[in-house]
Amino acid sequence: MTVLRDADLAAAFDHAAHRYDTLVAANPGYHAQLRRSARRLGLPHRGTGLRVLDLGCGTGASTAALARVLPDADITGVDASAGMLDRATARPWHGRVRFVCAPAEALAEAGVAGPFDAVFAAYLFRNVADPDAVLDTVHDLLAPHGRLAVHEYTLSGRPLDRAVWTAVCRGLVLPVANALGDGDLYRHLWRSVVGFDTVDRFTDRVRARGYDRVRALPLPGWQTGITHTVVARRAAPPARGGQ
Repeated sequence: MTVLRDADLAAAFDHAAHRYDTLVAANPGYHAQLRRSARRLGLPHRGTGLRVLDLGCGTGASTAALARVLPDADITGVDASAGMLDRATARPWHGRVRFVCAPAEALAEAGVAGPFDAVFAAYLFRNVADPDAVLDTVHDLLAPHGRLAVHEYTLSGRPLDRAVWTAVCRGLVLPVANALGDGDLYRHLWRSVVGFDTVDRFTDRVRARGYDRVRALPLPGWQTGITHTVVARRAAPPARGGQ
């Protein structure tokens, strides 16, 4: 099952950028669910004094969710698609939001440096070639006890949920996308979800990369069993013994 990667995927997002928000708006609860996942970071005090990285921010829908939940945080949005970022930067933002064009695998080269108090990643990990490497990068960017929230299409593993996802894509998403000339991207969307980790497999992957307090939380509506928030924390380094 072929999916798009790296430059091909960025180019597909560039091509679809000016229609992307219109298509996702047809998904019931899309923005409310992003805000729910942002709240699940559990950050205090409106984010005052905190640095938050929005990794794979796209057109800024996830950034807007973070800014709504954490209006006083410093938020850095990063995406590999220049076209998507053009849409993001055209939105009205307060002065504590900035954007960087870079793939998730090359943050240091783009000047994205920690420590961050939290990283939010919406619809990112199934799109990267090496999820473990990106989890390692995020781990290194987080402050001790820094928090991660991954908002992602991660199927439950039940055949029914896989069937619902395929039916929605074939019956609704792909016909519209094909009519708009973005069929390649949305075929990737369908295939990348089917080929990616189940939610249990992804939580195991996160634990294996040095995170603790890993939990998978379902999202409501038709995406129950299809989309989850996986929350985790960077474990603090062990204390050194006295001499």
